[in-house]
Amino acid sequence: MGLIEEGINQSKKLAEHLYNNKDKYNINTLISSDLKRTVETVNEISVRFNMPVKFCEEWREINNGMLAGILNTEAVEKYPGLYFNTLQMDERYPSGESPLEFYSRIKNAYKKLCEKMINCEIGPNVMLVTHSGVIDLIYYIISGLEWTNKSVKLCRSYNTGIHSIEYISGKWKIIDSNNIEHLND
Repeated sequence: MGLIEEGINQSKKLAEHLYNNKDKYNINTLISSDLKRTVETVNEISVRFNMPVKFCEEWREINNGMLAGILNTEAVEKYPGLYFNTLQMDERYPSGESPLEFYSRIKNAYKKLCEKMINCEIGPNVMLVTHSGVIDLIYYIISGLEWTNKSVKLCRSYNTGIHSIEYISGKWKIIDSNNIEHLND
């Protein structure tokens, strides 16, 4: 399912805000999950900046398998009691992935991205367009905290919220969390 009208408007506002503040963000690399809503969001930015996007499946939200794309009412009927936080860490969604597989995938993708940036293979200012669950995992990784699917969220991620991370004194640090000033314009 793609973006609804509100999401399209938020994506356009985000692209315009980033462009109007290009000296602040200085984006020179766009990376995105290849799922439909993130593709639609990053395409607004790509067009505004006339910049290509690298789409990567490794930045997808958790693969919830048979639950993907079905209504919550149908999911509750077909899979009663099956929720992300009720799975064991190594228990997969039917035809999907487990919380542990999700965490490992994101941790590896994040580590690889950081290494490429440190080694000047990409960047230096990368914009990653991804999902709230992925963003929360990155917060856990940066904070050095243990994560499970029962952990509380470290950050609230609004749609099109901007999270800025910088490499300072040999460590990645969260500089700005969930900035949505572009939605107030």
